[in-house]
Amino acid sequence: MPSPPRCIGLVFGGASDEHEVSIRSAITVLGGLSAGENLLRYGVRPFYIDRCGRWWGPELAEAVLSSAAPATGEQLRRSATDQSLGSSGFRALPSEAEGVDVWFPVLHGPNGEDGTIQGLFTLMQVPFVGSGVLGSALGMDKQAMKAAFAAAGLPQVPYASVQAAELRENPEALLQRLEHDLGYPCFVKPANMGSSVGISKASDRSSLLQGLQLAADLDPRLVVEQGVTARELECAVLGQGTGAQGGLKASVVGEICFSADWYDYETKYTAGLSSTVIPAQLPEAVSESLRAMALQACAAVAAEGLARVDFFYDEAAQRLWLNEINTLPGFTSQSMYPMLWAASGVPLADLVHQLVQSAGEWERGSSQEDPAE
Repeated sequence: MPSPPRCIGLVFGGASDEHEVSIRSAITVLGGLSAGENLLRYGVRPFYIDRCGRWWGPELAEAVLSSAAPATGEQLRRSATDQSLGSSGFRALPSEAEGVDVWFPVLHGPNGEDGTIQGLFTLMQVPFVGSGVLGSALGMDKQAMKAAFAAAGLPQVPYASVQAAELRENPEALLQRLEHDLGYPCFVKPANMGSSVGISKASDRSSLLQGLQLAADLDPRLVVEQGVTARELECAVLGQGTGAQGGLKASVVGEICFSADWYDYETKYTAGLSSTVIPAQLPEAVSESLRAMALQACAAVAAEGLARVDFFYDEAAQRLWLNEINTLPGFTSQSMYPMLWAASGVPLADLVHQLVQSAGEWERGSSQEDPAE
């Protein structure tokens, strides 16, 4: 007799500036979970988190996925039953959460990939896709991430960690420090945002100050990186990192090509403004070095399940730098993570199946004997 389908709780939306990207990613993941043999393996139960952080059950979640747009105020008012629209933040899981076998978070940015929802699932003792609390938190905060990479001896472009308080208290001293240590051009980034939100390129003191103010409005922790002339390469990672990088595997390497000055949010998510080359045209030794470094980066921050690792490559100097890791990478139609695995022989339906299976490995690895038995 065939086993009944496992219930997958697909969580998307979220109280972050990447809310709309999350909806687009969830549509892709849902398509993969509903394709081929996955139709028999899984039953998907979607859950939507609105911009205020409130959780909604499948009825509204399905409407949001169908429209590919955030819920309107009218939709929220019609769907409100046991919670007040005046409230914000997590209060309780919708009743439909009962019976979910595996949670599949498709949340980008704060409150989604930073360890917060992973902590909730851990407390619930229900398996979930992706990194745990530590890997998610380290992978999200660029200051902590870069410190972990440095401790592991991984090469990075010169950078400076900045606190927003420095900008308020002594902006002149901060500007002088950054100009002396990094020079121009440089890139200013909030430490805890993704999808290039809040990132700016500074080519002089005026644009540096403006970029710092923009980033500080989003996050009290900032990172400023020295600009380099380099190709932008990416590698996808899949599996569990038990033991010495245990089951982690790396995809082929891809390259992001664009005509804009840099790879900002608009370029990343607007069709036609960027293109990808998969696999990237690289010497085999460089490709293998990059793929090995991607696994080392995951080990440095305790990332598991899935990750996309980004690199800079100076072709003239044949120099490779680790840029950053994303522990809940985008799954939109233009996102590199699923495209890299498709080019590696793992189509979307197989990819999401393997991700759910990796959550099962987490479940087995964390199970303990019940003392009441």
